[in-house]
Amino acid sequence: MIEFRLDRRSGVSPYLQLVHQVRQAIRLGHLLPGDQLPTAREVVEQVMINPNTVHKAYRELERDGLVEARPGVGTFVLSSLSARQPAQDPALRSRLADWVAAAVQSGLDEDDVRAVFDAVVRDAFEKTPRRHRPGVA
Repeated sequence: MIEFRLDRRSGVSPYLQLVHQVRQAIRLGHLLPGDQLPTAREVVEQVMINPNTVHKAYRELERDGLVEARPGVGTFVLSSLSARQPAQDPALRSRLADWVAAAVQSGLDEDDVRAVFDAVVRDAFEKTPRRHRPGVA
C-alpha cells in the first residue's frame, strides 16, 4: 500500500501531490491493477489534510481512468501507466542509484539532485522526436 508524504513548502497543492504520488507508484509498479488505495480517512490521519483534498485527488485519478471508486468498498487501481515496469529493471535502477550516490558524494543535496535529473530528462526528451519515443505512436 502507498504511504503519502506532503511537502508543504513545494508550492504544489496537496491534492496534486497525492495525484502525482499515485501516478508514480503505478508507473513504477508499486501499485498494480486491483490494488486498493488507502481510504480518505487513512490518508487524512497519515498526512493531516482535509478529507475533501483526498476526495479531489481520487476523483481526478478516476477521471483519468487510473482508479475506480467502489462505494462502501474503497478505491482500486484499474490500469498501469507503462507496458514495461521500470521498477522491474534492476540494471537501470542500479545505474541510476550509482549516479545519485555520486551526486550526493559530490555535495549535492536532494533538491540539487532532482534539479539536475529533471534538466537531463527534459533535455533528452526535447532532443528525441515524439514519434521515436518508446510507446508513442
